[in-house]
Amino acid sequence: MTTKIIPQEIIQNKIFLIRGKKVMLDRDLATLYGVETKYLTRQVRRNKDRFPEDFLLHLTRQEVRNLRCHFGTSSWGGQRYLPYAFTEHGILMLSSVLNSSRAIQVNIQIMRTFTTLREMLTGHVELRRKIEEMEQKYDYQFKVVFKTIKKLLDPPQKPKNPIGFHVR
Repeated sequence: MTTKIIPQEIIQNKIFLIRGKKVMLDRDLATLYGVETKYLTRQVRRNKDRFPEDFLLHLTRQEVRNLRCHFGTSSWGGQRYLPYAFTEHGILMLSSVLNSSRAIQVNIQIMRTFTTLREMLTGHVELRRKIEEMEQKYDYQFKVVFKTIKKLLDPPQKPKNPIGFHVR
């Protein structure tokens, strides 16, 4: 039985959607594994064949700028390289190149977190399907209720006018 080293919420907060894939950044993984980022990236470079394109993303400058806006610039310091972003499969592969017991335990927790997120999304889709089935069975009186529930299930739309101070 594995013990929880890191709360699931912390891991969930370090998973981002980049290029349509759920990923974790090299610096966040290094922190979770208890190693320096340069050690983690060195192990990746030494084992390039284990990390194909669908396992490891090389972020662009624009993606890094977007992340900086998300986090605030101060936390990125004097970074000299563009960070790596690991997909779920890439994180699994990291456990084969980082051979500490902590890395193994953290990897298990990360995989469980990805599984939980996937189950939540599947449940969301299943709920939507059931609502649509019910909607077809019931009359007009319930259409308004079903329409409202569907709106709640849909992801929020981006605001048309961004909030904040803008120089024109």
